[in-house]
Amino acid sequence: MKAEGVIGLEVHVQLLTKEKLFCTCPTDFGAGANTRVCPVCLGLPGSLPVLNPEAVTVALRAALALGCTVNNISRFDRKHYFYPDLPKGYQITQHQHPLAQGGRVDTPFGSVDLDRLHLEEDAGKLMHTGESTLIDFNRSGLPLVEIVTGPCLTSASQARAFLESLRQVLLYANISDCRMEEGSLRCDANISLRGGGRTEIKNLNSFKAVERSLEFEIARQSRMLAQGETVPVQTLRWDETQARTVPMRPKEMALDYRYLLEPDLLPLVIDAEIVDRAREDLPELPRPRAARFIKEYGLSPQNAAVLTLTREMADCFEQVVAAGASPRPAANLLLGEVSRLINQGGKHRLPSPRSLAELLALQEQGSISVTAAKVVLAQMFASGQSADSILSCNSLSQLSDRHALENLAQAVIANNPNPVADYLGGKKQAFGYLMGLAMKESGGRANPALLKEIMVQLLTKQPINK
Repeated sequence: MKAEGVIGLEVHVQLLTKEKLFCTCPTDFGAGANTRVCPVCLGLPGSLPVLNPEAVTVALRAALALGCTVNNISRFDRKHYFYPDLPKGYQITQHQHPLAQGGRVDTPFGSVDLDRLHLEEDAGKLMHTGESTLIDFNRSGLPLVEIVTGPCLTSASQARAFLESLRQVLLYANISDCRMEEGSLRCDANISLRGGGRTEIKNLNSFKAVERSLEFEIARQSRMLAQGETVPVQTLRWDETQARTVPMRPKEMALDYRYLLEPDLLPLVIDAEIVDRAREDLPELPRPRAARFIKEYGLSPQNAAVLTLTREMADCFEQVVAAGASPRPAANLLLGEVSRLINQGGKHRLPSPRSLAELLALQEQGSISVTAAKVVLAQMFASGQSADSILSCNSLSQLSDRHALENLAQAVIANNPNPVADYLGGKKQAFGYLMGLAMKESGGRANPALLKEIMVQLLTKQPINK
């Protein structure tokens, strides 16, 4: 029987703000090392923090998007520890009185209860080069929210599913860009087995790392307990190269951090009016939006779920429908050929919703075949032109002239006596072969419904060889 873990996650999310949490340094990623710093984020003596109101607004929006209860008064604390990337010797966070409590995240396997959400500043970044370690303080002081779950997850796959669902909500509500490769979404995972000690895996920066590290740790702790060993309480890191957890230090407890009330910052007071304004700014979130797509547009649950994976795709779908397209063809186009072209990468321009609606209208009117529509769409991506412009410059419009199609069908029948004989002899699959030849001869432009009708009529007039 596979061991069941007791897993809790601490997720650090960088907020989308122009300035850092307690100073006016910019938050842009990728600037030269130590070029986005000032006395405050370097922890120089005499510098004083000033709370960034934009960070509070974004954090409040995050709390409401996750269904948290916002506390009327929250306070900041100093979390003391000595590490090279923490220049002050303490981190400003919210320990005793967080911004918000409770909340939940809906996942494919059920709801995950949240314990709390609080504001805090980020530390600097250590860069290891050979035998030396350099420090980039550009990240020091960046605004974070830490989202803490209860110990309610039991497997690595559940932990990954939770993070993917959380990321979707954060992106929808414009809380963070959630670029894990840049560190704007990071995770610490606490894991223990029944009867064993708790370990913490620090700074996991990909879904894959979270899942693999927890799978490894569950297996490791299970082996130790089965052999009668004690699992030490310690902090670990995940070594991607060796695919194993590596001890860093004994795990700290709350007392080790010597939390003190931050004397340089007033309590943060958030009244009901501020909360109501923030709630009004929230967009419709993925799950209720998917439910509405099913009810309002008649989409299948699967298509509705995929369309609402990103806010951009969901917005595009509604705009295409608003431009006159039928919901189901619009959904099929976006989930099929549009998604395929986007996933191909490269330089392209997503056609406007109106252009996509026009393409669907041409297809519905029979002016263009399904095959030609794919060609037109690819050119729309490459050039940014409308479907009508592309059709006028290329021979892609659907061939629906009955006389021309009769001539085409007669030529195919005359040039392929064996498949014709097979069809007349009862081999119905031969008809598909003949249709394919006719479509190929037309360059994919023939109206398939009309061509099929003509082919059937002509074939029934053919003499049957005895």
